[in-house]
Amino acid sequence: MKQIIAIIQPHRLDAVEHALQSLSHLPGFTLFQVRGHARGRGIGHLFAADEWNPDMHEHTALLMFCSDDIAQEVVEAIRSASHTGNTGDGLIAVSTVDDIVRIQSGERGNAAL
Repeated sequence: MKQIIAIIQPHRLDAVEHALQSLSHLPGFTLFQVRGHARGRGIGHLFAADEWNPDMHEHTALLMFCSDDIAQEVVEAIRSASHTGNTGDGLIAVSTVDDIVRIQSGERGNAAL
């Protein structure tokens, strides 16, 4: 099983939702409105004193769990739907999950998805 976390631009959310909903075996996802600072633009991506902006950037974070066999399809759907080619398009992280337990039924693993 995989956990997928994607941080995307809020204006790309509709496109990402449509791309994910078009997949045949999508188990669902959770969305969060998040704020953060991008990495610095100085040498080596370090913070440069002339770039400080006290306002954090608004992003949307998507969290989901899926079986190993559809993880790459999910990642590509998110990547292609959120891509604009501009700085700050976001990122996608994929992690391995040892177990998932559905609270309501007690199902475990892929059966819980």
